[in-house]
Parts: sequence; C-alpha cells; structure tokens
Amino acid sequence: MKKKTRRTRKSISKDIPRCGLCGNTKNLIKTECCNNWICDDQDEYVMFSYARNSCSRNHDRYTLCGFHFNEGHEGNWQDCKKCRDAFEPEMYVYNGTNEYNFEKLKNPPAFEPTRCSKCNEIIILGDGGYSVQGKKYFCYDCTIEEHPLLERE
Repeated sequence: MKKKTRRTRKSISKDIPRCGLCGNTKNLIKTECCNNWICDDQDEYVMFSYARNSCSRNHDRYTLCGFHFNEGHEGNWQDCKKCRDAFEPEMYVYNGTNEYNFEKLKNPPAFEPTRCSKCNEIIILGDGGYSVQGKKYFCYDCTIEEHPLLERE
C-alpha cells in the first residue's frame, strides 16, 4: 500500500506546473515567446533598481528567446541571423546561455573578451559595472576615476 501511495504522490507532484527557472509552483503564467511556465512576478521589480529578482522579466529582457519574440522575428531564435547581428558576440553568447533561458544556445560562437579601454582589464558585459563612450568600454574603477562624483560601492 505504501508503494502505491508514493507513486501517486510522485505522479501528482510531476503534474504540478513549476517555473522552469526557479521551480516555484505558485503564481505562474506561460511565456508568450516559448510557452513555458514561469513566475508571474514582474510586479516585484522596482524601476531602475537593475535587480534580477523577477523570473518573467529576466527571461523577457536577458534572453535571445525573449528578444526574438519581442522584435517579431520569424523562425527559431537559435537560427535567427537578425538576433545574432543585433548583439556584440559577447552579449549574444550571454543572452543565449545565461540562467534565464529554458533552452540554452548550443555551440555558442567564440569571442574575444571585452577589455577596458584605459587599464585593459577584462569586462564581463553580462554582469554590468562598466560604462561606454562611443566604441570604448571602461571598467567600473576607471569609470569612477574619470568621474569622481559617482559613488563607489
């Protein structure tokens, strides 16, 4: 009798929709782009906080899947030339392979790391903490050095 009960519980728990990113089972919706279950939590985001606390917002804004859908591109995002051309290689790879994806880009292209135009340190574009002036990138420390009125963390 116990085995039957355990199987029933397991099959019931498998049938419960879960957010494909965090595993939550409450307050879910399906994504418009890829029809996956995700937390309906965009209301938790505070404007201009740059927080990454919303599964729905993160998938919509930081993935090629969300970008592809929002731009109205045809076909699959994995094969979309318009998506590939819309980003620098580093950001294309980040948006296709980060933790906000339900499906990650297979065989992402290689790219040269982005470096600070002043001190030559590597900048991880997907992490933020840099500034851009024209085609030049500056790490956080060099940005603060150039603009001392900005606050340090």
